[in-house]
Amino acid sequence: MRRHRFLRSASVATVACPASFAACASTLPDPPGYTTLRTGGAHDFEYFAGGWRTTQHRLKARGVGSSEWDTFPATLCMTPYLDGRVTADEIRFPTKGWAGFTLRSYDLAKKQWSIWWINSTSGRLETPVVGGFDGARGEFYGEDADDRRPVKVRYRWDKVDQDHARWEQAFSYDGRVWETNWTADFVRADVASACRGGRPRD
Repeated sequence: MRRHRFLRSASVATVACPASFAACASTLPDPPGYTTLRTGGAHDFEYFAGGWRTTQHRLKARGVGSSEWDTFPATLCMTPYLDGRVTADEIRFPTKGWAGFTLRSYDLAKKQWSIWWINSTSGRLETPVVGGFDGARGEFYGEDADDRRPVKVRYRWDKVDQDHARWEQAFSYDGRVWETNWTADFVRADVASACRGGRPRD
């Protein structure tokens, strides 16, 4: 769910980036665990096909040491393509008035997933995070800018069981520590009640 990245809201802390955002982020040291070489399997996201109800927890202010969280519901519907090597999902946040779209593609040569995010409030295709699953844990990393502040980005996916999943997003602003700023707990929903034509009904 950098950017996404699962719906990045604006941060109150701003540092101007003198060059391109990617170049700025590249000057940061790699925080613990950061790698763009992590690989996975072509069927890593098959379990996520269908409809999901989810509870979202978003940090109200990122990068400033805040501990205040906003909690709100969402509905997500995911469709696999090309034998599961491409997936697309739409998520709607009915109490917020916006939505998001995630595109994932699996590079057969690199054995690696790329994940792109589009926020309905901007319409921009964000820079992807890359990685894959090792068992039930998926990790994906990339570089971005948070309101013009360079960051390293981490997504984590946990397959709790066939009907439950958890996602989290974290940024590193200094290349030393991660700040988790968004989490989402997913419960599988009846597709007919949650989705229409592969899109959320809400």
